Amino acid sequence: MANLETSLKEAMAIEGAIGVALVDYGSGMALGTLGDGVEIDLNVAAAGNTDLVRAKMRTMEMLNLHDNEIEDILITLSSQYHLIRPLTTSTGRGLFLYLALNRSRSNLAMARHQLKRIEAGLEV
Repeated sequence: MANLETSLKEAMAIEGAIGVALVDYGSGMALGTLGDGVEIDLNVAAAGNTDLVRAKMRTMEMLNLHDNEIEDILITLSSQYHLIRPLTTSTGRGLFLYLALNRSRSNLAMARHQLKRIEAGLEV
């Protein structure tokens, strides 16, 4: 199991990574961030994406999709990909990983695969 700092560094090693955050979607606060902050303010992104995750959770509840979990949420912008991956471990409930990627320098399929591996090994 990897600690938060190690996991954030692993996520930043993903080709095209701009920034990464571990976010508590109960409060909207980033528990940890890594990135230069030039292209994206990770604290603002954490708070804003919290609303998105909450809305999707409410929608799933209204649709009675109780036996399903969000694997990840992808937001595709003209120059960036934003990946949101809720943690599925018992200690990670209520948290999600947020990864921003430069679209022209990243491989989306590989980034999703690597983020899944990082999420599975993250110890919170």
